[in-house]
Amino acid sequence: MELLTERLLLREFVKEDWTAVFTYQSDPRYLRYYHWTERREAEVQEFIQMFIAHQSTQPRTKYQFAVVLQEGGQLIGNCGVRKESAEAQVADMGYELDPNYWGYGYATEAATAVLNFGFSQLRVHRVWANAIAENRASRRVLERIGMQLEGTLRENEWMKGRWWDTVLYGILEQEWQQL
Repeated sequence: MELLTERLLLREFVKEDWTAVFTYQSDPRYLRYYHWTERREAEVQEFIQMFIAHQSTQPRTKYQFAVVLQEGGQLIGNCGVRKESAEAQVADMGYELDPNYWGYGYATEAATAVLNFGFSQLRVHRVWANAIAENRASRRVLERIGMQLEGTLRENEWMKGRWWDTVLYGILEQEWQQL
């Protein structure tokens, strides 16, 4: 399965993708808003294997796409949408990008494609996402794709020796249709 945007190809993960993911997940800028303080090769290989395993699940409910530049073929991140069950009418979405490609609109482009996939192909009623409240760039992506801030969960996430606020965003199918 593939999704094509103006500049990106969102495709299924393959085993060999772990090296590109390991490279960007080892970057301290990437690690800032994650539980991890470092990444190990075996952990990233497991991470990718989990996405590959989703591909053969029937009925399929989880889609995590490798985000690849059309020009040059460089893997620069991933973006996905997940339902809890085949019958679920609600899905969550998430994305991550190599810090070397931040600020170029790639996250917004990939998230828009995955949001469209969620509503048009998975036929969900609502898509939600959460983010660390301090991660302004991630919040801007969610707002640019039409999601609305639904709330702040104060000191909801413990990581790196402190409590972090998280924010919840959502969009309904009828709101997406009006974009």
